[in-house]
Amino acid sequence: MTTRLFGQRIQRVEDPALLRGQGRFTDDITATGVLHAAFVRAPMAHGRVLSIDADAARALPGVHAVISAADLPEKLRNRRIPLDVPNPAIRHPFTETPLVVDEVVFAGQAVMVVVAESRHIAEDAVQLIIVEYDVLPPAVNVEDAFAAGAAPAHTALPDNLAARWSHNFGDVDAAFANAAHTLTRTYHQHRGTGCPMEGRAVLAEYDARARQFLVHTATQAPHGIRRAIAEMFDIPETDVRVVAPDVGGGFGPKLLTYPEEIVVPYCARLLNRPVKWTEDRREHLTVTAQERDQVWNVAMAVDADGRITALRGHLLHDTGAFVPWGIIMPYISSTTFPGPYVIPNFRFDTSVVFTNKVPTSPMRGAGRPQAVFAMERLMDEMADILSLDRAEFRRRNLIQTEQMPYPVGLIFRDGQPMTYDSGDYPRCQQMALDAAGWDEFASRQQEALKAGRYIGQGVANYVEGTGLGPFEGATARILLSGRVLLQTGAAAQGQGHRTVLAQIAADSFNVPLELVDVEIGDTASIAVGVGTFASRMMVNAGSSTRTSSDAVALKLRQITAAYFDAKLDEVEMEGGVVRVLGRQGQQLSFADIAKMASGRPGFSLPKGVEPGLQATHYFAPPQAAYSNGSHVAEVEVDPETGLITILRYIVAHDCGRLVNPLLVDGQIQGGVAHGIGNALLEQMRYDEDGNPLTTSLADYLLPEAGNVPDCIIIHMESPSPLNPLGVKGAGEGGTIPAPAAIIAAVEDALRPFGVRITQTPILPERLCQLIDAGMASRND
Repeated sequence: MTTRLFGQRIQRVEDPALLRGQGRFTDDITATGVLHAAFVRAPMAHGRVLSIDADAARALPGVHAVISAADLPEKLRNRRIPLDVPNPAIRHPFTETPLVVDEVVFAGQAVMVVVAESRHIAEDAVQLIIVEYDVLPPAVNVEDAFAAGAAPAHTALPDNLAARWSHNFGDVDAAFANAAHTLTRTYHQHRGTGCPMEGRAVLAEYDARARQFLVHTATQAPHGIRRAIAEMFDIPETDVRVVAPDVGGGFGPKLLTYPEEIVVPYCARLLNRPVKWTEDRREHLTVTAQERDQVWNVAMAVDADGRITALRGHLLHDTGAFVPWGIIMPYISSTTFPGPYVIPNFRFDTSVVFTNKVPTSPMRGAGRPQAVFAMERLMDEMADILSLDRAEFRRRNLIQTEQMPYPVGLIFRDGQPMTYDSGDYPRCQQMALDAAGWDEFASRQQEALKAGRYIGQGVANYVEGTGLGPFEGATARILLSGRVLLQTGAAAQGQGHRTVLAQIAADSFNVPLELVDVEIGDTASIAVGVGTFASRMMVNAGSSTRTSSDAVALKLRQITAAYFDAKLDEVEMEGGVVRVLGRQGQQLSFADIAKMASGRPGFSLPKGVEPGLQATHYFAPPQAAYSNGSHVAEVEVDPETGLITILRYIVAHDCGRLVNPLLVDGQIQGGVAHGIGNALLEQMRYDEDGNPLTTSLADYLLPEAGNVPDCIIIHMESPSPLNPLGVKGAGEGGTIPAPAAIIAAVEDALRPFGVRITQTPILPERLCQLIDAGMASRND
């Protein structure tokens, strides 16, 4: 008998504890004598610290420390948090220092820390500290900050250009000169934030005798945090253990190393007491990394048959005050722009600009939703110019299956040429259109219009580079109890790592899922790791799990064959037992073999078999594996109020082989919810001085149950040839094309008003303005 758990819709093993309130998040973890930290945060976007009066705070009963940058050791004070993703295009690789040394460059930046017996006392002490600032002119709007003579976001810099690069192939100028039709547009996409259920949190302990840190933190990359702490404190990585316990959502911002993850361990070492800090919602909305604020100036050229001949454009990207994750997000934007279409000529320039706002970082989709929005908006408007059905125009330009693997002509963020490895883009689009009733929708739309209802449909396609390296590892081990233990550096934030990795391992060992234990997110479990982001875990951790598990499974069979003097092909495994076929009684349990392999007197391991039942493997993908999909949104718009209701949402999605379709469905449904927020609700507002106005969930709108329909999800499976599982990433595909599909549907519903939408999010008041303008134009 052989179990096959790969591909089964298995319920998550993580859920029972979470549903019972037995999750173990960083704030749930207690330590004897724990102290609590609160931060003094800058009240303006740009300024210089002139003086600090903290005497009253230090005198408050229960306060143990009040620390500014001047109180830190000199090396730590001026040392910037390591930039994990350097790039030669970055002109000024500025990241944060642990605390503001002298110049404040965004509102909310950490100036001081107070450590006290309780969070309440620490926050009371923060209010007693008087900091005098010299307010400096801020750079707020990205277009203004990019202009010559703009106020510098950092006084040490002559301008605000943080990075610049170009992508080119083909003869773009000739293609535009000879085009039958051209279209030039500008699109604005405003910033938003991740808003996970759990904010960031850090609990740091220091063992003075061993001179070692133990840090629990709500992170997506525990090994990255360990490297940063070791580098900032000039200590060996072996002196730092970082654990990511249960993490309540990440979405990208929890990938970074933040000042709090340096300052809190410093305080723990200084005071020789555990120190905890937990982010509140205001802090999340004002200081945790955000995404977007992009301006796309783009153009498309097509021939008389409606085939794209060239794309060109310029992307202006607001990185905020720092480049905490390099230029990965705008780089992905620029290379995603061509999408799933044949583009023979391409020229695209990107400028990354410093402003005095919260730094930006990758967030779910990591620059792809913006690129897809720009491309798909061009596709919609060009289809109208050509008097073609929007789906038909796309079909004429989609890359065909027989063209796979398809070289795009660009270099992706992994340093490899962008080559789409597999997929059937025309079929995927058609599956979504069929499920949406696209061909019949025009008649439904006309009937609705007669009844005074404005409904519309929009379609959007995307390609996503997933499974990025450099690597991820997994150790498979048989314990003396006979149970299977899997250890990986992958840190989950709700994806279901324990379930899907256990499915893969269970198949290798032919055991029930209940016999597999999975340890994740602990730097003590495996030597090196990269982290959970960029839809990379199934390709990397999944593949290393399969390889490690297969290696240990082979070892089990080798030892059993040697013990019973049998041939290897006569040995099989089932349910935690290894037996010789056709020989009654000749079998050993996993527990028996584990004891033998760990050094049982009187038994010698077979030649070439090393002691212990464990194997560690690191999978390094040769390049990205490219997922793709097509989304169709159907909406109804009330032109009086600007209220948008999503009636139906269809997703046709190809992420290669599915380990657990149930979990992939959940990832897609959640991703679409995120995309709905990006399209219709979420906007970070700043005043003209760079002060945040969106500082609570009363101001920052998130999707609710009434905004998010149950998606119709259709799976395609085009196995990737780039990894042993044939998988591709699935965590971001629900979000990437959602704003484009939804905005297209809104525009389609409002065709009687001649509305064109060139921005996200599209809020009701702005939509009403566009409707009024459209009506006025038609009346003229």
